[in-house]
Amino acid sequence: MVFCFNLITLYEVVLQNPMSLPSSICSVTSAMDAKTVIGHQNIVSDYSICSRSIPLSLPKCHKYQRCHSGSRLVSFPFSPPSISPAKLSRKFKCKPISNVAETSYDRKTFSNKAVAKLVSIVGDGSVSPLKDVPWEDVMNHTATRLKWVDEGYEMFVFTDRVLVQPVRDSSSSSEEKEIQLVLSQTDILIIISVQNHDSVTWILQNTQRIPTVVCFHCSPVLQNKLGGLQVSTSNANIIDKLLLSRQGNKTESLEVLRTVYEAWDRCNSDDIRFSLLLLINSYVRQVPILKNLRAKGISTLYCMIKNCGPQILDCLLDPNCRKALVCLNKCAPTDQVCSYRCIASYESPKFEAFSLCVLQKHNCLGLDAEILMKPDVQPLSSFRGSLLSHEVAEDLFVGWLGKLESSWRVVAGQNPAYDQFPCQYQLFYRGKAKGSFWYEPVFQVQTLDGQVLWRRRRYRVKRGAIPGTFIFSVLDNGVVSKEFWRIVDVTDDLSWGLFYYSGAARAAGQSYTGAVLVTPDGTWPSKDESQRVNSALEKCGIKDWELYMVDNSCCTNAPLGIPEGSRLHLSLQLSGSKFVSSYE
Repeated sequence: MVFCFNLITLYEVVLQNPMSLPSSICSVTSAMDAKTVIGHQNIVSDYSICSRSIPLSLPKCHKYQRCHSGSRLVSFPFSPPSISPAKLSRKFKCKPISNVAETSYDRKTFSNKAVAKLVSIVGDGSVSPLKDVPWEDVMNHTATRLKWVDEGYEMFVFTDRVLVQPVRDSSSSSEEKEIQLVLSQTDILIIISVQNHDSVTWILQNTQRIPTVVCFHCSPVLQNKLGGLQVSTSNANIIDKLLLSRQGNKTESLEVLRTVYEAWDRCNSDDIRFSLLLLINSYVRQVPILKNLRAKGISTLYCMIKNCGPQILDCLLDPNCRKALVCLNKCAPTDQVCSYRCIASYESPKFEAFSLCVLQKHNCLGLDAEILMKPDVQPLSSFRGSLLSHEVAEDLFVGWLGKLESSWRVVAGQNPAYDQFPCQYQLFYRGKAKGSFWYEPVFQVQTLDGQVLWRRRRYRVKRGAIPGTFIFSVLDNGVVSKEFWRIVDVTDDLSWGLFYYSGAARAAGQSYTGAVLVTPDGTWPSKDESQRVNSALEKCGIKDWELYMVDNSCCTNAPLGIPEGSRLHLSLQLSGSKFVSSYE
């Protein structure tokens, strides 16, 4: 919900270019612990293709090792243009939903609108680390999510069963020919968990002309190929070659492959999609949402020194601010989970001032982002048999606050960077000023240095154009995030609800989406509600295996409470253990 961004560039220019900084700042950096100042390791030496150590409580996901089925497994995201809330609301008018249903190709050929043509071949019966869901299901869902980025990104998914089964009749032979025809048009081939000897032989014989091939968990006989260049799948070889090779397309291809593997090994649907988008961006055509991956060079340094010298000096002198920069330096540029955990662990006034100056006020990195509007998730249209009004929609957000200490508690969420923190409380309330509405999430952070801390944010909330839609805005650690929220479903007895959001931190160049399943006490809805919960998730284009369970086991002493004089419900009133409408 809040922003995360990569400050590797800032760390490099601040700590590795001290001669470019004012003399007062240079004296600070030279006095620091050498390991802290020169802590930016060579980009090669700190990478492991199989796995990186994820901070705090996230599970480690290896290419050849499943994640624990109970592990938390989240979405990509941006910020709207600088326009008034009224115009912004009109911009976010909901349209009839038609693009959330799973992709299903009735034909075995790419459409004329395809601008990036991908094929995924998965081992028959192979399972993914995402709660043991079959790879075939994961990749079919990924095909749908690719089209949310661009309708022209098309992907077919096949299992290797058809490649190895004996040709008993004309139908199986016809299917094989259809695959061969599709492969003849393919830009990128993704091969997952294919070990069968006959399958491997068939793939080698029928995919030679495909320029880009990437293999995951496959027979070592299958080799990666990037833009027509053969690249070894051996992790050690990749690192060695990165150390020894410093020129030409080979180095670029090795770097792309390293980033692809690194994202894939984070074991969530967002990063699987990112891996494919990176391949499209590198070898087919530019992907607009990946425009922020590269630093802007010397112009960034000049902007920082010219405009933010005092803030840089203060940050370097502050232990927590300095720790935040060092921590962010260890995160991959695309790893939002790692980045936001660094920020949540070491946030401080100095870090906020640093980010506010460098990113929000002066945009020294030259970043930009927009809110993703696909999938086009529809809000709840009626409640208790009546059309949903703005007032009732706000009351649904306010929820149980007044009878309980919070409006709602989060049971599970879809975004790995923001929705997986333990002990998430939601506080929605009306402010003293007429028409004002506020949202304050309270959540627990297990910091990188072993502390357990509570964090709290404060969002301003404006009504959207349609009841059940809202525009949220927050200043989070120096960067403004704007979000478009929708109430997807809430039961008549307020036993559970599902809220969907898409947002962006424009100055940080980050966009994201997510959803939270909420109940009064943080426990999963009853089994009787399973069908309705799954239906609500489907409206968001979310599979249940994409959700991260929130740990609500140890949540004592949460800093709850709302400002004195705040107002709660207007149309719904507390009555015993249930809510009733004031007009009932």
